[in-house]
Amino acid sequence: MSDSQYHHSYDKPQYHILNGDALKQQFPQSIDGEIIVARECLVDGNVQGNDFESLMNNRSKFIGQYPECTAEDYYVKTVTEFKKIIALNHNCHINCWFEDDLFCQVNFWYVLFLVSQQSNECERGIYLVRPNKGNEYSFGHMSLPELTAAFQNRRLILPEHLAVLGQLWPNYQKNNHSKLSQIAESLKGEFPFLLPAVNAHIARTPDESGLGYPERVLLEIINAQEQPSFKTVFRVFHQQMAIYSFGDLQVKAMYDRLMNI
Repeated sequence: MSDSQYHHSYDKPQYHILNGDALKQQFPQSIDGEIIVARECLVDGNVQGNDFESLMNNRSKFIGQYPECTAEDYYVKTVTEFKKIIALNHNCHINCWFEDDLFCQVNFWYVLFLVSQQSNECERGIYLVRPNKGNEYSFGHMSLPELTAAFQNRRLILPEHLAVLGQLWPNYQKNNHSKLSQIAESLKGEFPFLLPAVNAHIARTPDESGLGYPERVLLEIINAQEQPSFKTVFRVFHQQMAIYSFGDLQVKAMYDRLMNI
């Protein structure tokens, strides 16, 4: 993006939808705009719901099962942020800051779905901000100048692409692997990171042992440790399976199930 395009973006209100609180804490103060945090882990648990209210209700119940979380907290910390996205001004710039891993991508797909449901999106500039080369799965390893450069290099999502991208979420909800693959294939020239994320999701399908690819890898890591501890196992898993970027809550749930087999 040229300097003239960069400065022209301030002609309209600017919003930044971030992939988490960690990025919010390191967000460059030199970049103007209101911050919204997509505070979710839609890669995990019940994602059913034909409308916003039913999905949020199901998610609050699922998230509330974790000892560190409550359903009430979910409504305060997460639902309010999604409602901000739904209410965004039609005459604005929306910058989506998301990484290439599956954890981030599924949240991104839902954000795109919400944005694509609003009318008159052609009046908006909807952009994707991705990490730089070598940090595809982590904004956290980037410096402030690198984050600023990532914003300056943001990519405009054309209305025709948004219409297709907006279908990733409902097909993820339905676990429609063929449709997800079809969408990712059709857009691999413009968004090459989609297909690896979709393939990583499909690989979660359980095999004859009842385990998906991440669980099988985790089990191999556990079995390779003389005295496995979750801390050690999580570190190795996180390094080997960066495409998933599962948090400790997701990996601990898998770990506990495997230890009880």
